[in-house]
Parts: sequence; C-alpha cells; structure tokens
Amino acid sequence: MVNKDILKRILEDNREMVSNMKIIKRNISFNDEMRYVFVGVRRSGKSFLMFQRMQQLLAQGHTWDDMLYINFEEDRLWGFDVHDFDTILDVHKEMGGNRPILFLDEIQNIEGWEKFARRLADQKYMVYITGSNAKMLSSDIATTLGGRYVIKNVYPYDFSEYLVANGVEIDDLYFDIEKRHGIINDYIKNGGFPECAAYDSKKEYLFSLYQKIFLGDIALRNKVENANALRMMFVKMAESVMQPIALTRLSNMISSIGVKTSKNTIINYAGYARDAFLILPMSNFADNVSERETNQKYYFIDNGIIGLLSTDCLTAQLENLVAVSLIRRHGMDGNVYFYNYNVEVDFVIPEKEMAIQVSFALGDEESETYRREVGALVKLAKRFPYKDLKIITFDEEYTIDIDNITISVVPIWKWL
Repeated sequence: MVNKDILKRILEDNREMVSNMKIIKRNISFNDEMRYVFVGVRRSGKSFLMFQRMQQLLAQGHTWDDMLYINFEEDRLWGFDVHDFDTILDVHKEMGGNRPILFLDEIQNIEGWEKFARRLADQKYMVYITGSNAKMLSSDIATTLGGRYVIKNVYPYDFSEYLVANGVEIDDLYFDIEKRHGIINDYIKNGGFPECAAYDSKKEYLFSLYQKIFLGDIALRNKVENANALRMMFVKMAESVMQPIALTRLSNMISSIGVKTSKNTIINYAGYARDAFLILPMSNFADNVSERETNQKYYFIDNGIIGLLSTDCLTAQLENLVAVSLIRRHGMDGNVYFYNYNVEVDFVIPEKEMAIQVSFALGDEESETYRREVGALVKLAKRFPYKDLKIITFDEEYTIDIDNITISVVPIWKWL
C-alpha cells in the first residue's frame, strides 16, 4: 500500500503549487453539477484546465479542505494501484478536510481506475479527471462510467487563446498588419501547444514533445516492434495532409523506401496514433458508410508537428489548421468530412449546410487556383443546398457572386 505520510506531503505540495500557478484562462466553461473527464494529446493543457477550475473554486470561497488534487504521473506514487484510491480520501480527511471535490490527473496510469471513478459518481462526489489515451473512452469503460461523466476534448490553444498567451489584443490584428502577419504566421507554423507559446526555441520544444508522444504514448505503450515503420508512417501522413490516402497505399509507400511493413501493421499503428490523439482521421462524405474508413485524410492535432515532419508545408499547415478548428467546433465523431466525387472540396459540414475550401492565395479570376477552388464550390452547391460557402485564405477578403451562388473569401485570422 502507498505510504500515508508520502500522500500527505504530495497533497500539501500540490495545494501550494496550484495556488501559485499562473493560468491563462481557456475558453471552456464548467457546470457545478457536472463531473468531467478531460481527454487529449499530451501537453494540450488538460492539467491547466484543472488548475483553472481549482483557482475558480478558491476565488468563490472554497478552501483546500473542500478539494484535493493528485497527479498519477507523480514519481512518489510508484507502486500505487487501484486498492490505494480510498487511502487518498482517508489522508484528506486526516488533514482536516471535508468531503472533497476530487481532481485526478493522468488517472489512466492506474489500471482499474474506471471502477473507482464510477463509485465516486455513485456516491455523489464531484470529480474532474484527465487522461491522455483515447482508450479511456472505449466502449467498455464508457459503459462502466455509465454516463455519469461529461467528456471534454482538450485541444492545444485556439487562436484567441494563443493571442492572450502572447499578449496580443484582437484590435491589433485589424490595425497593425505587420503584427497580424507575424502572429498568424507563428501560429500556422508552430501550432498552439500551451507551453510552446512561451518558448523562444519552439522547434526544440516541439521535437522534445513529439519524441515523448512517439516513444512514450505510442511506441512503448503499444509495444511497437517496427519503430522505423511507425516513424515513416507519420512522415508520409504529414506529406499527404491535403490528400486522402489509403492505409494499403501508405504501407506500400513505406515498404518501397526499404522499411518493410504490412497493411495490418499500418492499420494498427494508425489506431495507436488516434488513441494518443496525435492524428485526426477524416472521411469522404461521398463514400458510403462501409467505405469511409478505408480512404481517409489524416490531419495532425497540432500544426507544429507537421513542421517537424515535412518541409515547405505552409499550405498544408493552413489546411490542417482549418481541419482541427472545424473538428474542435463541430466534434470529431462524423460531423466534418471532405468531399471527393467528380469534384473535390476540402471540408463539408452537412448538418450546417457548410462547405469550405482552403487556399493560401486565391489570385484573380484568371488564375488556375481561383477557377479550381471557386468552380468546386459552385458544382457542390448545385448538387447540395449548401448556403454557407467559404474560401479561407491567408489574408484575402471579398465576396464572389456567381450563378446565383455567394461565396465568402475570408482571411484565416478573421475566420479563427
């Protein structure tokens, strides 16, 4: 069993740490009557959401007698197992605490955690949980939790949060073109991992984080035997962000450069990457349901990762940024698609009657890019009754009226 004195020191240390933590408020609201599970890629800010919530409660008059925070990646918890969970409650009580609101960080490290979480809910405790592995939300665990928790997907900073982190006012974007171009360029190229926003050496931070995700959350956790194939899979996915790519073809591409692998291996590796929230698959709306899993686009959770894996990729990063933003807004469970059937459109959201093209620079009416992007939306709009048609660019803004169809050309910074 875990030592009670060690647990007491951990809880005391955490109280001081959380109270003194400088927080950049995220654009996520909480309901006092809900229990939450925060899930997302490593370093997306899940723990800081807990810190934000605890500081809110302290500001509202709660004290540390009313809550406790513990991180299960804490090295002093070596040997902790499912039988030790109740000891946390005992120690909190021995420290003079009341019935606590529990904040349980990276709880997926403890096998059997979901049964404890269910019991807490049954006993009417208020609980906040984080985890970095999508397997936390498998059907078995979801059944065990029994609908008692609200799932919150946590992403790296959105653009408004990134502006706050960098001390940039929204008005600056409208009146200072140089500052606007600088901040949006930085966000497109380096992404929005919260800690990365404060780093001067962003590539160094991103490489270190990618290695932790690659090695710890994917390779080691899943006992990957062919790390070279896994590495090349991510490189090829990054190089193919703007195009659908079948996993069979991906396997052949990897094998053709001397890294032997099989389709089933690549299917497994892609699944591991999804579980670690590193990649976000997107299906073709024109395919039937049975075909949608076989020829997908693969986007990355953060643009900074693409910059590590690919070169001359600014256009791909722009599309990736739009993809992640749409998934963030509309959900990752079959609400956002691309469309490819006689016409190619980057994104469609059928429920919103929305279609979006992404083009770094559209050009004038005579340019090939203009004709391709506009023509695709016009063809789609004649087949489907979509009214919200956009082309997102780096910095162009105007309206196109053609064949009784209106298309808004919007700069990425304003759309974000």
